[in-house]
Amino acid sequence: MLAKLLIRWFIVAVSLGVAVWIVPGISVEGGTAWVAVAVMAVVLGLVNAIIRPILALLSCGCIVATMGLFMLVINAFTLWLSSWVSVNWLNIGFYVDGLLPALFGGIIVTIVSFVLSMLLKDD
Repeated sequence: MLAKLLIRWFIVAVSLGVAVWIVPGISVEGGTAWVAVAVMAVVLGLVNAIIRPILALLSCGCIVATMGLFMLVINAFTLWLSSWVSVNWLNIGFYVDGLLPALFGGIIVTIVSFVLSMLLKDD
């Protein structure tokens, strides 16, 4: 159980690192960038576990009407919200500067997480 959780955390942390590297509007400030990415992975996991199901339930009509594409908006919002929590509550320098970086970052995190999940099966 703990091994699966650590593998998922590692996958999300690597995905966030790739998003920082690729997306221009996502940045990490501070001396230890890997700490910021690791903490952000935990915060994103908590936001995805708590807030994302509520958002999906409330926007179920939009998700159906757009054939699932509205989930990209929800992913972008959860990434931005996680960044906001990290910066304002935890003083961690992981910044998402707007809607488009959050949208592209959410897509990158989703794709990289999917690929790594296929490569690192946590059976």
